[in-house]
Amino acid sequence: MNRVLAVLAALAASPVWADEVGEVGVDWVGNDIIIEAFADPKVQGVTCHLAYFDRSLIDRFSQGNWFEDPSYSAVDCVQTGPITLGNIARGKAGEEVFSESRSLILKSLKVTRVYDEANKALVYLGHANELTQGSGKMSLSVVPLGDGAP
Repeated sequence: MNRVLAVLAALAASPVWADEVGEVGVDWVGNDIIIEAFADPKVQGVTCHLAYFDRSLIDRFSQGNWFEDPSYSAVDCVQTGPITLGNIARGKAGEEVFSESRSLILKSLKVTRVYDEANKALVYLGHANELTQGSGKMSLSVVPLGDGAP
C-alpha cells in the first residue's frame, strides 16, 4: 500500500503534460514540427507553447539514430488570465515545469521557470537536457508580472 501511495505522489509531483495544438509538415519524408500547449502548474494565468522537431520513420531509417530527436525547440509563454503565483521556486536555478523525452534514455526537452523578482517577471527557458554532453540549444520567453504582482 505504501508503494502505491509513493507512486501516486511521484506522479502528482511530476511536470505537467501538454496538449498538441499543431503539427506542421516540413518536408517530403514526413518530418514535422509539433506545437504543444501547457499551463504552468504553479502559476495560474500563464500558458506556454512549445515547438519541437519530430523525425519521421523514413528519416530515422535513412539517417540512423533511431531513438533520438533533435534538441532544437522554441518556447513562448503568455498571460491567459489573472496571474497568481503559487509556491514557486525563487532561487536562481529556477524550477522545471515541463519535461518530455527526446531519446530512448539520454535526452529530454525541458522548460524551466525562473522568477526574476527584481524585474517583476517570469522567465521560461526551453532547453534540452542531455546526459552525455549538455546542449547549447535553447529558447527564452518572458512574462511580465506588472506592478501588482508579488
